[in-house]
Amino acid sequence: MNKMDRRDFMKLAGLGGVVFASGLGVRALGAGGANGESNTKKGEFYFVQLSDTHWGFDGPSVNPDSQGLLRKAVSAVNSLEEQPDFVVFTGDLTHITEDARLRRDRLAQFRDIVSSLKTTTIHFMAGEHDASLDRCDAFQEFFGKLNYSFDHKGVHFVVIDNVSDPSATVGAAQLNWLQSDLSQLKKDAPLVALTHRPLFDLYPQWDWTTRDGTAVINALMPYKNVTVFYGHIHQEHHFMTGHIAHHAAKSLMFPLPAPGSVPKRAPVPWDASAPYKGLGFRDVEAHVRNAGYQIAELAISKE
Repeated sequence: MNKMDRRDFMKLAGLGGVVFASGLGVRALGAGGANGESNTKKGEFYFVQLSDTHWGFDGPSVNPDSQGLLRKAVSAVNSLEEQPDFVVFTGDLTHITEDARLRRDRLAQFRDIVSSLKTTTIHFMAGEHDASLDRCDAFQEFFGKLNYSFDHKGVHFVVIDNVSDPSATVGAAQLNWLQSDLSQLKKDAPLVALTHRPLFDLYPQWDWTTRDGTAVINALMPYKNVTVFYGHIHQEHHFMTGHIAHHAAKSLMFPLPAPGSVPKRAPVPWDASAPYKGLGFRDVEAHVRNAGYQIAELAISKE
């Protein structure tokens, strides 16, 4: 794939839509801003969010290209003339397996594939498929800490672990860490929380919740400019808890139905007439001055 600018990349990838997210809500925008140009300016930046890659999944009726999608996403990101400041993977890097050796093999294979990203800064977090059978021991061997924070060009990021405990709780120790970490910030500082499961009760019957998520949201609530990016539900979804915007990302392996739309949660079968439907990743432009985020939902290309 030849190099291209981000606007051409969005066209090629099949841009599903762009939204502008802020503490005041969500409103639609045209791709690339009012003049069709990149909104990345000096002092601002953009990153790529990929989620739920489920490396190791094998189900031809659900995804006959299960071995190809992650590599295609890496190639697509590498094709950008303007490389993202960093890439973040919001959990379920690999598909669950009870075989401990196979679990490590999958983590190693995933690591080797994404190591070909041109962007050298990659932030990883676990999903329950990576974590639930060994309390994240193998994940931590390959990718390090489960919860941590970092700063980038005026934005503070916190990575919250709501998967290593099989009960889907964050826990008192991590809540104390979060409160201590946030206490160093001004109340109007731009703040982004990254996590796997939703922090609010999206659909608890399908495990689309965090049992003590309200405590996490309460810890975030005093800060005026907070946005949460997460995965787990394998579809685009936007929700507000007070002034806090929550945005779910699509999966790179298989889509899941809308919450409560069917009696049982199960992967949406592959549609040969619309391959890669419901799959994708996203480009997030951070506007530090007004603590806003322009999100471009990107579909998977066949090439």
